[in-house]
Amino acid sequence: MTSSEFSLMVAIIAIVVDLVVRALAIIFVPRNRRPGSAMAWLLAIFFIPYVGVLFYLLIGSPRLGRKRRAKQDQINEFIKESTHDVEFLAKTPRKPEWFPPIVELNRTLGAMPLMGGNSASMRVDYEKNMIDMAADIDKAKRCVHVEYYILSHDSVTQPIFDAMERAVARGVTVRVLFDHVAALRTVGYRKTKKKLTAMGVDWHLMLPFLPFQGKYERPDLRNHRKLLIIDDHIGWMGSQNLIDSSYLKRGNIKRGLHWKDANVRLQGPIVAALNAIFLSDWYSETDQLLQSEALPVKLAKATGDLDCQLVPSGPGFISENNLRMFLALLYAARKKIIITSPYFVPDDSLLYAITSATQRGVVVELFVSEIGDQSLVYHAQRSYYEALLEAGVKIWLYKAPTILHSKHLSIDDDVAVIGSSNMDMRSFSLNLEISLLVRGKEFVDQMRAVEESYRAVSRELTMVEWSKQPLRSTVLDGLARLTSALQ
Repeated sequence: MTSSEFSLMVAIIAIVVDLVVRALAIIFVPRNRRPGSAMAWLLAIFFIPYVGVLFYLLIGSPRLGRKRRAKQDQINEFIKESTHDVEFLAKTPRKPEWFPPIVELNRTLGAMPLMGGNSASMRVDYEKNMIDMAADIDKAKRCVHVEYYILSHDSVTQPIFDAMERAVARGVTVRVLFDHVAALRTVGYRKTKKKLTAMGVDWHLMLPFLPFQGKYERPDLRNHRKLLIIDDHIGWMGSQNLIDSSYLKRGNIKRGLHWKDANVRLQGPIVAALNAIFLSDWYSETDQLLQSEALPVKLAKATGDLDCQLVPSGPGFISENNLRMFLALLYAARKKIIITSPYFVPDDSLLYAITSATQRGVVVELFVSEIGDQSLVYHAQRSYYEALLEAGVKIWLYKAPTILHSKHLSIDDDVAVIGSSNMDMRSFSLNLEISLLVRGKEFVDQMRAVEESYRAVSRELTMVEWSKQPLRSTVLDGLARLTSALQ
């Protein structure tokens, strides 16, 4: 065979392979995938075929592995069996007629029941939260469960590490989970691991990306939850990670960036349910199913008048539990919706729900940061501002150099949600998240006060200001918006 004949054969084979790859992509990529996401992947494969195929094989599946999904199904079934007779409501008046169907939706998707008799307080002082959590750990008599997306041993988190060490010393079981990939990007990761080991804490990495050790999950599927549970009596959850508010990154420190977060401290029966979420993640990582510690809700005493329901979500579930709950609440709102999200990149369904709310006369406000810490997400978020402003949404920009990292939603006068979930497709599809649905005017009043504190240090974005955006920003926003669908 001559060199020219060989070159021709290679070219023919390359063309055939290229056509086969494109044909297979058209068959397999759109299957059970959102049209926007499928189109983005197809464009990537068609325009940069080898790179596109490589990335699709690496991160193209938005689901955890079969073993982990089977564990999640097992946990869900156990939770439903353990709680079939514990659902009860606080005797608060004026329950919205649309509320019970949303509770049933959450129960069907995430297994968790609605529980009454709870108390909850919002906590937004970053460093004081660390001190208060440490004080609660010092009350532990049996166990302390810590689960955070980012965990760092630094000067701000020192009180919590000291409290955990004291707990171990007095015979309390302390279990700790933190996300592996997030930890690899965190300053002081090795120092933190050594400290936990020296303290005698039983700790494990969540969703470890260790392919050479036989531990592999899609690397951008992350556990984004933030939980602290003390003896089934006290629980903390929200948006705040256990790290200095600058995240100790050189670039953040240089820019003067620091994070503003919102937590909720819980007491009552709902704390046992929060513990069940931790135990399900513990089982996923360790194969230890601690059923004896799960959901002792019949022993829990009422501490308040709030109805609470936990909504776990993520790639271990068939549906996007958090997105479905948000949509149901947005369509149910009659008077007011206030959204706080650091990363607001809605899909079509969420955008339609928000704009439909304004069109039927509901007041809608959105709190976001004036600046961003993640360029692609920041520009993708900006690409929606014009449509929101045209629909009548009031956008508040929390002033720099603070990154408003709080994640909560208030609906009318007595329903609210707070947790770890952003309003973007990463939080809906790729991250394990936890949200708390709360019914009770007392809690919504607290959230309204926090929202008012944001408003006091924010400025309103107007259509006049937005219309003066330079062309380069508009181009960047549009390009970033396209990348948000690649999942």
